[in-house]
Amino acid sequence: MNAGQRLRGLREKLGLTIRDVETASTQLAQKYSNEDYAIPISRLSDIETKGVIPSIFRLYSFAVIYRSDFRELLSWFGIDLDQMARDFHVVEPTRTHIVGALNSIASVQMPVRLDPAFDLRRTVNLGRMIERWGVAPLAFLQQFAGDGFTYGYIGTEDFTMYPLLLPGSFIQVDENRDKVVERAWSSEYDRPIYFIETRQGHTCSWCSLRGDDLILQPHPLSPVPPRILRNEHEAEVIGQVTAVAMRLSDWHPVGRGKAPRELKESN
Repeated sequence: MNAGQRLRGLREKLGLTIRDVETASTQLAQKYSNEDYAIPISRLSDIETKGVIPSIFRLYSFAVIYRSDFRELLSWFGIDLDQMARDFHVVEPTRTHIVGALNSIASVQMPVRLDPAFDLRRTVNLGRMIERWGVAPLAFLQQFAGDGFTYGYIGTEDFTMYPLLLPGSFIQVDENRDKVVERAWSSEYDRPIYFIETRQGHTCSWCSLRGDDLILQPHPLSPVPPRILRNEHEAEVIGQVTAVAMRLSDWHPVGRGKAPRELKESN
């Protein structure tokens, strides 16, 4: 596929309409007081179907709206920033200088490109969604690249462990702790939460075993009912949740105006 077709593929996988893209890019244009960030519907259609190359401002808007790496989008249009050092031979300055271009190639390991299929609405194994580790200024996140750990994203429509784990949270998972431990727990914070892959996708849940069955036990305040799965055939315990990053202030279900209990009652 060409670059325009790839951009369209990203948009469709995220469930965004061309009107959604126009509206979001207009907000960026207003934020930065620069109309060059805006992507009108007619221009978006030309980019997707006629091979029109977007400006750097519109490409930034695409990167933000599609949750994509700006460097990767540039490469779709034939500009690979990782090739800069290899292309320095085209000119040989006579004076000694600092090569600022290499700063962006210095390696601090964290994910900089995700699978285009990454969907904010679904709980996923984020480790499997990473297509490339690369440069980023948030050096403290480098610990997540360690052996034995993966990390996940709790989908905005996954209320299994609500309100203990809010939808939209990022979690760290210890893959070495993939065996369900059962005993009397002193509190809900003491009981381990597991990251599980099922045939329908991923989720976080308390777990217990009953013979060969794996019981996924949601939080008591969650609107999600318990699930019983065949441990070997219908579910795989990826590991235990050991850390979480979530927003507490002004949180609300994305795209919804109802609280989880109201969602349950309306269903």
